[in-house]
Amino acid sequence: MGAMPFPIKKCAVCGEEFELKPDKPGFANRCPECTAEEQEAAAEAAKKTGMDADQRREKSEMDAARRDTIRNMLYRKDS
Repeated sequence: MGAMPFPIKKCAVCGEEFELKPDKPGFANRCPECTAEEQEAAAEAAKKTGMDADQRREKSEMDAARRDTIRNMLYRKDS
């Protein structure tokens, strides 16, 4: 009795057939080439949406104000 072969799948993006191996990154319905392209595109998009120091400080200040407001709403004493 031989080893069981990996299932053959068809890529949802390009239509190419590929073996679905357990250590394959990405989605099970995409071939390794399409998965690699998608990961590269996602990495580029993440680099483009990076924040500078002013944006991070502004976001931090807004988050602190939001936390204070929620804390006051939850724990204020109704007189």
